[in-house]
Amino acid sequence: MKSRHIALCLAIFATFQLPGNSRGQSHDSAATPPELFDAKGYRTARYRAPVDRPPTPAAQIALEQVLRLKPGVDALFIDVLPVEGGVRDPLTGKWTLAVQHETIPGAAWHPEVGRGHPDAVLWQGLRDAVFAVRVKHPAIPVVVFCRSDCWMSWNAARRLAGEGVGKVYWFAEGIEGWHDAGRALVKAEPVVTATR
Repeated sequence: MKSRHIALCLAIFATFQLPGNSRGQSHDSAATPPELFDAKGYRTARYRAPVDRPPTPAAQIALEQVLRLKPGVDALFIDVLPVEGGVRDPLTGKWTLAVQHETIPGAAWHPEVGRGHPDAVLWQGLRDAVFAVRVKHPAIPVVVFCRSDCWMSWNAARRLAGEGVGKVYWFAEGIEGWHDAGRALVKAEPVVTATR
């Protein structure tokens, strides 16, 4: 009788499952972390996190070097920080902002182009802007940034360089690094990129 009771308890225990578990494995999609990189190596999730690798084929530029440059004169500074709570009219390309953004004086703000899979229109707008400047100043470097510990600027710098744009540099310290070095920030307006 005692052995039958133990066998019954073992049988019940063997079929018992915790919520979200099946044979010891979790099937709760919320508990499964998202893939952080796509097949091409671009970061696609959790963009605000420490960056642990270089943006090859772009190069990283040190804060000391950035501080010696005059944005818009010595280098083309591109801010890729996303718009917080804003919306873009796809026909006109104009943004309606919910939150004000400040950036490095002389920088052009191209929001949302640092995502793992950026909107094609916005990405083409960034490329067009870079090439328009390069027509007049072929050797001007491109400095891509957003905030510190942000993969979006890493993605954008890497993608630009990977598409054949030369002299692309990733400024890892970004807006915070510039401001912490005692440099001023200015109110930013997103670049208007209209659908063609």
